[in-house]
Amino acid sequence: MIPEDLRYTAEHEWLAPADAGAFKVGITDFAQEALGDIVFVQLPEVGAKVQAGESFGEVESTKSVSEIYAPVSGEIVAVNAALDATPEVLNSDPYGAGWLVELKADDPAAVDALLDAAAYGELTENS
Repeated sequence: MIPEDLRYTAEHEWLAPADAGAFKVGITDFAQEALGDIVFVQLPEVGAKVQAGESFGEVESTKSVSEIYAPVSGEIVAVNAALDATPEVLNSDPYGAGWLVELKADDPAAVDALLDAAAYGELTENS
């Protein structure tokens, strides 16, 4: 399941346009499947600055702990606080209620450099 209207990273994050020039960020279905049952999510505070390619949080599952990487540089403008109580939503709805943060990109054009659905599909087929 790879939605056509999103952008992706090689580290298995997705990015989608949100309100006021921000972008929602989450992990892909491929990532949640590989992680297994997610039991904890650590996210940054609203206002935190993140750099493209750098870790800004963690997802812990019954199998492992995985870093979450910023798809583009910018500022965190919203955090999905519901994940504190129900991190398993990342397993059941990774592209909907399982979003992680909203990010206001320093350079919105940087989003265009991310993988499209076809390129991400090729990447996951070879994994």
